[in-house]
Amino acid sequence: MSRRRTAGLLAGSGLAVATGGYLVDRWLGQRRLAQALAGEPELGSLRGTVHEVKADDEVLLHAEVDERAPYGSAGDAGRERVTVVLVHGFSLNLDCWHFQRQALRGRRRIVLYDQRSHGRSERSSTENATIDQLGHDLEQVLATLTEPDEKVVLVGHSMGGMTIVALAEQHPELFGDKVVGVGLVSTTAGGQRTHKIVAKHVPDALGKRALERGLLVANERARLLELVRENRSALGLWLVRQFAFGSGRVPAAHVAFVDEMIHRTPLEVLVEFIPQFDALDKFHVVEAFTRVPTLIVCGTEDKLTSIGHSRKLHSRIPGSELLELPGVGHMSIMEAADEVQERLDALLDEADLRAVEAEGRP
Repeated sequence: MSRRRTAGLLAGSGLAVATGGYLVDRWLGQRRLAQALAGEPELGSLRGTVHEVKADDEVLLHAEVDERAPYGSAGDAGRERVTVVLVHGFSLNLDCWHFQRQALRGRRRIVLYDQRSHGRSERSSTENATIDQLGHDLEQVLATLTEPDEKVVLVGHSMGGMTIVALAEQHPELFGDKVVGVGLVSTTAGGQRTHKIVAKHVPDALGKRALERGLLVANERARLLELVRENRSALGLWLVRQFAFGSGRVPAAHVAFVDEMIHRTPLEVLVEFIPQFDALDKFHVVEAFTRVPTLIVCGTEDKLTSIGHSRKLHSRIPGSELLELPGVGHMSIMEAADEVQERLDALLDEADLRAVEAEGRP
């Protein structure tokens, strides 16, 4: 047999093996995804009264409000005063707050919205796909969906926490007046090095160049990569499990739910926002949070915004509370929902007292 023919056979065999492996991976991924989502069909099913919020650049944001009625009793009215505004993270949507929404329904007025280019909100222009613009969007949400004298607690996860930090830079006067409490979950105000997530020991300069090149290639090959993403895979689910969660037991339905939200976010949106995280530098503005009760939450195994970021926030915000969750990853709002809710309830109770003091009545 000639060398050329042997090479051809080997190449053909290799392609067949690769194709077979890809198809098996895809089949396993889709099968596991369907089984997992069927296990907890209520995840992401909570819906409220739908509102549209127009951002200052005319982008329409999808928002939902859960009023107390019909979930709470009339006897609860006025007992718990502050409204909760939940701000989701990168590549997710408002449904990621499923467990917090479930726990707070009927007890609080809840405002949630999809960040621009995420979920059901309209796509942003590339130039406005920034953390600063997200701060402006949050201001519009507050102006549109809350009354002028309505007190709120802002709770942000990951990019949602960065959004709150951006608002604090733009409108520090809101904190202690309109905003009477803050929850910062698995987030940071700066110092992020995205390439460290996958290559801890790569020098920053080299890692930055590699990331920029990777984003450029992703943008150029967006249509092909979207096709690969849509095909799903067992490998994709495994990656979500590794990077979004910690080392403890996590229900397959939770992994599949996060995977589903990520896949609903267009690749172009991911490419637009990722550089924003490394550019963020706002630790100098977090002093605004000293005026209100501030809860900082992070898992010790968070691979995306590591515990060091939360410890730094805690050190820069005197009087803040830091809740470290051993063994928990980035999706602490799901993985440790009970522990997070317990501390969130305490934050809201303290904010109620602040609201009462501000009103000047018992």
